[in-house]
Amino acid sequence: MRRIALFLLSTLSTLVLLFGYSTSTSGPLATSAPTSIQSEPVTSSSGSTSGSTSGSTSSGGTSSGSGSGSGSGSSGSSEVTGSVANTQWGPVQVQLTVAGGAISKVTVLQHPSANGKDQEINDYALPILTKETVDAQSAQIDMVSGATVTSNGYLESLQSALDQANL
Repeated sequence: MRRIALFLLSTLSTLVLLFGYSTSTSGPLATSAPTSIQSEPVTSSSGSTSGSTSGSTSSGGTSSGSGSGSGSGSSGSSEVTGSVANTQWGPVQVQLTVAGGAISKVTVLQHPSANGKDQEINDYALPILTKETVDAQSAQIDMVSGATVTSNGYLESLQSALDQANL
């Protein structure tokens, strides 16, 4: 009788633990994803924000990795597009806006977005990566946990853009 009671209690404990386990997909639902992620512009000491007036677009995975290098008027800023980093989940491509020898804005032109999980991961990771890049002014930034593949592709394209911008 004692063995039966012990067996029932252990079975009941196992079921409680099993049904009480929260999986990693039980977090908040992702919202609609923008097609490109941009960092906030950096404000210069004169109080004006530096931005760009010219843009470049890329389509598909056949984009070239050449920098645009075109200026955008009297602000002295230029845009440099990094090479496309092909990851196992899709291409990643970064564009930098450089003003006064400093990174003022980072735009992610391409990122994996084939399914909802990709979108959820990148909605979380890309704003962190772009902010870290503007703050660090280099490619010496931390990767985002849970977005290792995207982080690696981002860093590869970022380094390409930094090399082209001579930063």
